[in-house]
Amino acid sequence: MKKTLSILLLVLIFTSCGEYQKALKTDEIGVKYDVATKQYDSGKYAKAIRLFEQIAPSYRGRPQAEKMFYMYAQSYFKTKQYYSAGYQFESFVSSYPKSEKVEEASYLAALSYSKLSPRYSLDQVDTYKAIDKLQSFINNYPTSPFLAEANVIVKDLREKLEKKSFEIAKQYNTISDHKAAVVVLDNFVTDFPGTKYKEQALYYKLDSSYKLAINSIDSKKQERLTNAKTAYLNLVKFNPSSEFKEESDQMLDRIEKELKQISNK
Repeated sequence: MKKTLSILLLVLIFTSCGEYQKALKTDEIGVKYDVATKQYDSGKYAKAIRLFEQIAPSYRGRPQAEKMFYMYAQSYFKTKQYYSAGYQFESFVSSYPKSEKVEEASYLAALSYSKLSPRYSLDQVDTYKAIDKLQSFINNYPTSPFLAEANVIVKDLREKLEKKSFEIAKQYNTISDHKAAVVVLDNFVTDFPGTKYKEQALYYKLDSSYKLAINSIDSKKQERLTNAKTAYLNLVKFNPSSEFKEESDQMLDRIEKELKQISNK
């Protein structure tokens, strides 16, 4: 019995492969469509794509075109070819605005672009693009069942941009470009007022302000020491029990001593 089943399975496999190869070579568009649909329904999306690619230019305007282009876009999505998936889903939405699949396709287009967002340390062009696409979907479909998921993804993408901005700002402190660090960290706190990195940003601004002041020429020292003291006060106001409190207090002691010396001159 097992031997018979194995033979039947092999026959089915070879028949299927033969059918697929014939479909690739034939000029009959209907045959390509039928076999592509079978491949799609079987989860063989890469094979389906090869056939859809062949017939897509000729299928626009045909009765089956809507279904075909939806499967075509889905096949790219299922094989993680997100650039192509995003393009095809957007093309579907544009071509079939009255389709029952248009809301889902709109979401999957935006989702495809979100999948292209790289880790925070890399260029974030695709992240900005994904946020724009998802926000557009949210605005267009405020009652969509995909809304909650879309909002979560937007939040995650924004946090990625936030982390990148913080790491860039922090880097100025790391490389001891303290004058630039003060400006960039200040801008970061302004741009992301609710950021989870605020305490760290305030500390690194204090650290850079302090080092900039201590190493300043006499004509600029008092002003910079005063700015450093303000940076300290902003940190302890934000969190009186900051994890950076001990180092910050040590900086403040030095700042106060330096200011006292200047006032006694």
